[in-house]
Amino acid sequence: MDSPLPPAEELVLIDRELAQLDARRLYLLARRDWLLRLLNQPAPPAPPRWAPTGTAEPAKEASAPSAQNVLLTLGAVLLAVAALAFTLVSWGSMGIAGRSAVLAAVTAGALGAPLLLLRRGLRSTAEAVAAVGLLLTVLDAYALYAVGMPDTDGTGYAAGAAAVLAAAWAGYGRALSARPLRIPLPAAVLAAQLPLPLAALAAEGGPLELGWALLATAGLDAALALRVRAAALPAAVLGAGALLCGAAQSWSAASAAQALAPAALLLAAAALGTAAAWREPRASGAALAGAVAAVVALGGVARPHLEPGWAVVVHLLVAVPLLAAVRVRALPGAVRTGLTRAGALVAALAALWAVSAAAAALLVPLRVLDQVWAATTPASGPPRPGAAAAALTLLVTAGAAWWLSRALARPEPGVVAVVLAWSGLFTAPVLLGFPVAAVFTAQLAVTGAAGFLALRSPARAAATAGIVCALAGAAHVSGGALDGRAATFAVWGLLGAACAAAAAYGRAPLWARSLAAVCAVGYATGVLVAVGAVTELAVVWWALPVLAVPALVAALGPLLGGVRLPAEIAAGVAGVSAVGLSAGRAGTLALVLALAGVICAGAAVRPDRRVLGWASGALFVAATWVRLAEAGVAAPEAYTLPVTVPALAVGLLRRRADRGGPGPDGGAPAVVSSWTAYGPGLAVTLLPSLLAAWGDPDWRRPLLLGTAALAVTLTGAHRRLQAPLLLGGATLAAVALHELAPYVVQVAGALPRWVPPALAGVLLLVVGATYERRLRDARRLRDAIGRLG
Repeated sequence: MDSPLPPAEELVLIDRELAQLDARRLYLLARRDWLLRLLNQPAPPAPPRWAPTGTAEPAKEASAPSAQNVLLTLGAVLLAVAALAFTLVSWGSMGIAGRSAVLAAVTAGALGAPLLLLRRGLRSTAEAVAAVGLLLTVLDAYALYAVGMPDTDGTGYAAGAAAVLAAAWAGYGRALSARPLRIPLPAAVLAAQLPLPLAALAAEGGPLELGWALLATAGLDAALALRVRAAALPAAVLGAGALLCGAAQSWSAASAAQALAPAALLLAAAALGTAAAWREPRASGAALAGAVAAVVALGGVARPHLEPGWAVVVHLLVAVPLLAAVRVRALPGAVRTGLTRAGALVAALAALWAVSAAAAALLVPLRVLDQVWAATTPASGPPRPGAAAAALTLLVTAGAAWWLSRALARPEPGVVAVVLAWSGLFTAPVLLGFPVAAVFTAQLAVTGAAGFLALRSPARAAATAGIVCALAGAAHVSGGALDGRAATFAVWGLLGAACAAAAAYGRAPLWARSLAAVCAVGYATGVLVAVGAVTELAVVWWALPVLAVPALVAALGPLLGGVRLPAEIAAGVAGVSAVGLSAGRAGTLALVLALAGVICAGAAVRPDRRVLGWASGALFVAATWVRLAEAGVAAPEAYTLPVTVPALAVGLLRRRADRGGPGPDGGAPAVVSSWTAYGPGLAVTLLPSLLAAWGDPDWRRPLLLGTAALAVTLTGAHRRLQAPLLLGGATLAAVALHELAPYVVQVAGALPRWVPPALAGVLLLVVGATYERRLRDARRLRDAIGRLG
């Protein structure tokens, strides 16, 4: 008789198999009756409804079992309504003997009928009649109270009646053990939930007495749940009610002595939950609730004599040892899981409270941004209520999370530990009311330590969390340092040096080093801007010290290794910032552009940075034209033509030389492109002249420029050269648009307003209708331009 399944699960399986056997038996009996009629009749009858036929029958809206259940349910409901009406309305018109005889007869009949119905295989009917019989027993109990004991306390009588009914229903269900019904035992379990709580209410007990009654009933349910799984739900509900009663009384206790009684209730609940999880592998939730109850009980005794913050710390210190259960292999799995989760839950709630206090402290320095270098930020002030408790809570939860990460070998608790530890150490000086200098010193130390440990940590997740915390701390301290000049230089200088050291640390991940290099360039730029601000010069002159950053990065380029590209991009942003700072004065802007061109030219000397030569040329040209615009030059051709003519001559000689000699490998010569040969020379004149023509109201300059652009375009088309063709054509189109713009405006003003949308719609329809052809034409044009030199 040994079985690997628990008794409760095996009982459920047996009940399910018996139900299937009953259904199969009913089907075979119906088939047997049909076969007997078939043998006794001379002509074959029609096949039964379940047999397949040649014609498809209409689909039934309800199956036979479901229709049967509906009918039986309606019948039971009608009988219950009739019984209620008899009890409430017709009861008083009969004598005591008649009443007793009627109720006894009806109840006995309703409870005895299921035995006969089960023997005939009418199980559903038996269930319905049994439900009516159970309801009649409730009416019997009410009638007995109304007639025989009207002066008895109603709540106390209800408690006793519920106990008697629960026992009677359980016995009735056991009496039908050969062919058990589904209703009596669950009804008995439901009725058994009422006696003890009702008795506590009848005795006028307080919340604690009610909690003990609920806990005792939950204990009985838990014991019964080992055999009947349906009792697990009421056990959980009543156990939760007992916990709420105990927790409410513990939190409202005014002294430790008053908290002892609720603590006893909570500890009893903890013992019950642990015992349930010890016996049932799937009851880890019971162990969790029990462990939380124990934490509330022990912490509640100390709570009346502590401030709210320190009460949180006490609860946390009681809960943290529960995490050690994860290493105790002697405990069952459900108990170990429940205790560990309970410790983690209490620690998470404590951490949320502490993080809310820390977040409020982090918002203090943001008001500095309203007035930079105003030195108006006050000291941290006196310690805030619960400040030390909040800081200690963060550190304790961080240590617990780190230990749990090592115990479970999972990265998630490690990330939580890093964030909580940084939050506690970073905000502790503010929470404790340290002076401003001490706050900056401590926060800089915490930020540097977080970044250093993150770079050396082998755990990728924890290292990433540490770097994010270090960046957040650096941003926070940098914003706070703007309150004073000395603080700005000291904090930004230290952070920039630390970022530079992190970028040079070869063992750190490349992405972390690149991020540190970008931050180092940013802090260096900020310090140099601060230097310009200290000198009290005009803002346009702040750009000159800022240019030292891209110059230094360009000089150190080969030594930067893998972080070279991010550092150069950040240096380029610093250079653009310098140009923006100098934009207020043309002379300074020209100087800055020229210096930036020198920096790009110096970097372009290296073979892997040749592309910066184009940027250098553009910057030099821009500096020249800014200077000429400042000098009031109205005829740029006087300065551009002397450059264009020799540049075009050099390009022509270069292309002829390439056509005349062999290539580098002795094969066909590699002719330089027209953009390299003629592009710079043409652009030097066409672009400045075009800008001047757009601002010139006279007709001579646009005419001359359009004629020159037409000549360049025709030459490019004749010689099949891209640069002259595109540059000349674009210039010619821009000149034509400039000349036609006034007339287009006049025509547009004279036309009705509906004409332009209509023309646009027609154009779109035409293009859409011939989309494939236009696309082929565009591809041919692209290929044709690509074939040009």
